[in-house]
Amino acid sequence: MGGAGPLGPSVWAVSDGRAGNASQVRAILQALGETRRWMKIAHIDGAAHWADPVTLSPRAPWTWLPADKWPLLPHSLPAAQRGVLEGPWPTVWIAAGRRSAPFTRAVRELSGGKTLTVQILDPNIDPSNFDMLVAPSHDEVTGPNVIETIGSPSYFAPDTIEDAGQAFADLADERAKSAIVIIGGDSKTHTFTEAAAERLEGQLRQLAGLGWRLRITTSRRTPLQVVTRFRNLADQVGARFWSGPEDGQNPYIAWLAFSDVAIVTEDSSNMLSDAAWHGLPIHIARLEGRHDKFDRLHDSLIQHGAARWFGGTLETWSYKPLREADRVADAIVARLLERYPQPNMPASGTHVAPPDWMS
Repeated sequence: MGGAGPLGPSVWAVSDGRAGNASQVRAILQALGETRRWMKIAHIDGAAHWADPVTLSPRAPWTWLPADKWPLLPHSLPAAQRGVLEGPWPTVWIAAGRRSAPFTRAVRELSGGKTLTVQILDPNIDPSNFDMLVAPSHDEVTGPNVIETIGSPSYFAPDTIEDAGQAFADLADERAKSAIVIIGGDSKTHTFTEAAAERLEGQLRQLAGLGWRLRITTSRRTPLQVVTRFRNLADQVGARFWSGPEDGQNPYIAWLAFSDVAIVTEDSSNMLSDAAWHGLPIHIARLEGRHDKFDRLHDSLIQHGAARWFGGTLETWSYKPLREADRVADAIVARLLERYPQPNMPASGTHVAPPDWMS
């Protein structure tokens, strides 16, 4: 799957294709590629550089089994994906999602332990099957190789924020009383019912009447009728709205950067964590349904000082932004330096940039 590549370790980004899982891998990958980190590990001569994310699509009956009980592992994948289990192996393998865990476990063994394997999210098997396991504290997974995070690893590169700021420069003049409203949708644990939509719509109408500048965005899981409801609301109260390319360039990062507060529905760890990365006061909007894990997630954000429950009014406060992807990337760098100590440092002024595929 590779060959000669750019300077530095080779890193494969692996997921089952689910957007939430892929975004967590991407966040850690981008944090790892930040110049100040990459300079520390650029001396590592990685094999099997692979520019594109690796998507694995295992099928039943394998997916019905625990991650450490999959027989004939290559046959769990479509034929076109089986090459992922052939050498040469990368320096670092970063994967997210329970369905990727059997492959992370296998690559550690197949590479003879040479590949540093990093698994994200609770795989429901012993953490010792991986070199590092990154799991949110609300999953309640512990172990000597477990990094517990508050929420999900989020990361926004400085260049990305700067580009978004330039693309939406007019927002800089609309900071006063500005709120990004991040709307999720139906999931295994929560439902965006008519009652929940009606309640949130009424609350947003009141805020608009009080002079709040609302920037409303929906997700892939937002039901169509909810998208339509809040699009109409935005038109009526003069709010900004985005749900897809039909609404123009995606303003999500700019809205995060140029808003004073955030209103986020309770159903997504990633959405809540994005707002917490920016240090925005988060007002968690309730849907219908609950789960113990989400209760613990909400409590962890509230205990950190990042969030409060939304009751219709908005407040501002400050807290230490959550930079969990940075913390994970630092741990990966430390583990790599244990395996590959740095040679003599390059002369002062020498610049070692990460490869393009890390961006």
